[in-house]
Amino acid sequence: MAYANYATLSVDVDAGVATVTIDHPPINLLDRAMIQDLDRLGREVSADDALRVAVFRSANPDFFIAHADVTLIQRLPKVPPPKATALGPFHQMVERFRTMPKATIGVVEGRARGGGSEFLLSLDMRFGALGRAVLAQPEVALGIIPGGSGTQRLPRLIGRARALEVILGCADVPADLAERWGYLNRALPPSELRPFVDALARRIASFPASAIALAKASVDDAQPPVEAGLIEEAHRFNLSLATPEAQARMARFIAIGGQTPEVEKGIGSALEALAAKP
Repeated sequence: MAYANYATLSVDVDAGVATVTIDHPPINLLDRAMIQDLDRLGREVSADDALRVAVFRSANPDFFIAHADVTLIQRLPKVPPPKATALGPFHQMVERFRTMPKATIGVVEGRARGGGSEFLLSLDMRFGALGRAVLAQPEVALGIIPGGSGTQRLPRLIGRARALEVILGCADVPADLAERWGYLNRALPPSELRPFVDALARRIASFPASAIALAKASVDDAQPPVEAGLIEEAHRFNLSLATPEAQARMARFIAIGGQTPEVEKGIGSALEALAAKP
């Protein structure tokens, strides 16, 4: 398979491992172009019998994926639609990386917030760089809720109380703490991170594809099904999006420089400023 003509990604395939580099300057924003690329990539990787592992990393040392494009969220319907009975397109996209019969691994060397964190949570494993990687779900500060699987995956991964600290506190979680909580599998010195993950990916890829797929499916069976929770999350996200305060806070976030590298690097003060009057 060629894995060509992506707008926001590049893909290198070797020895059963697809190394996917996210490259969407200036902050790897999870916008329509990246969502479309990830959706197509997920379908192609899932169907590629030659692949056993997909590793995701970033070309930008400051950002893995900054977060979902707030201007895209602002264009969503303001009147909540009826609750769905099946997964929507974004949930389908991230679920594909969780359920595909391949191992999926994230390498975090910068910031992964909001939808970037949710994409990582949908992968099988996550590894981060000490002193550089941070993860967060800052949506509540904007008046909305994590709507891309965060409310469902984080409690399963780190427990209810810690998930609420992340989701309601809206603060960055550094790599060392993320490792202790289980948000990351391991936090490693930056110079050791990629070599460790590359060796792990090649080790997994050396095993039979059928055994990898069956083992992953069996491990998933040990957890409660997630689909019903994702449908509820999508409905509650739509309810939060419809509130006047959410609309005002998202507009103010963009007005004070949200989605620019300067503000995104120190996003904490920007989130605090959302409570102020314009």
